[in-house]
Amino acid sequence: MGSVLTENLSEQGFQVWHDLSYHDYPAYNGSYSRSFQTVQNLLNSHPTTQLIIDLHRDAIGSMSQYAPRVKIGDKTVAQLMFVIGTNGGGLEHPNWQTNLKYAIKIQEKANEMYPGLFRPIILRNSRYNQNLSDSACIIEVGATGNTLEEAVGSMKYLAEVINQVMQ
Repeated sequence: MGSVLTENLSEQGFQVWHDLSYHDYPAYNGSYSRSFQTVQNLLNSHPTTQLIIDLHRDAIGSMSQYAPRVKIGDKTVAQLMFVIGTNGGGLEHPNWQTNLKYAIKIQEKANEMYPGLFRPIILRNSRYNQNLSDSACIIEVGATGNTLEEAVGSMKYLAEVINQVMQ
């Protein structure tokens, strides 16, 4: 999905740095601690970065058939969802509300262009390295029940929405 989003954003004229580092090894626990340096290095190398997306497929535990979808035109694609971290877990995250406002801006534009593309925003009591930027987010793409085709299909619409917001 990340490669397809990168391709679609590049076609819209954006410079994209798509990092493929694997941070879930040896376990998911600790992956954000391990990815902190990766994000920091990318921001140091590219200080004019305007948006950081941590792209995921939503894993809803044992609900392997859960597949949030939306029909756009004649295509059925996976719905998207922002996950925004807060300082509710006790870690410093002074810009979480700025991240939330940015996600709302994108979601509002998506609702204009492609109603139903996004599910409601979720706030979490973790920062997910979003404290490193004023425009950082997790975007969950569908869930474990969505097909790869549905998940990849959403990337075109996400890129078009981002293009409109960034103009």
